[in-house]
Amino acid sequence: MTRVSLTLNGARTEAEVDPNASLLDLLREELAHAGTKDACRQGECGSCTVLLEGELVCSCLVHAAQAEGRSVETIEGLGASEGLTDLQQALVDRGGVQCGFCTPGIVLAARHLLQHTPQPTEGDVRAAISGNLCRCTGYQAIVDAVLAVAAERGQR
Repeated sequence: MTRVSLTLNGARTEAEVDPNASLLDLLREELAHAGTKDACRQGECGSCTVLLEGELVCSCLVHAAQAEGRSVETIEGLGASEGLTDLQQALVDRGGVQCGFCTPGIVLAARHLLQHTPQPTEGDVRAAISGNLCRCTGYQAIVDAVLAVAAERGQR
């Protein structure tokens, strides 16, 4: 077993994990952060998306040991005690959330986009979420929600 110490959603934590385990395994199985979804295990669907040191990664493709001493942010790190973030609420309000399986990855990808491009174009949004497969929404509601949040934030 390998001990991994990391900052998870702002809190220092550590866990024992198999040396071959992925960051996805560490998050779901050892640290009980089930919001990070387990689907393809090939980095193709985006449902396991997290932020590692502020950058989007598919946690299924990252060895758990690579998180040693680093910062990881999952969907559980957003809005927990305050309720939904404006982005999460916009996705709910505009029908961008249906079955919910892809939602954590999409929220993190959209949040990352808005942090780096506060006033994105529709093309920017589509590119930002292109690594996240959604079988339910058809994407337009997701794009509309992200653009609405950007517009609202721009008016503040």
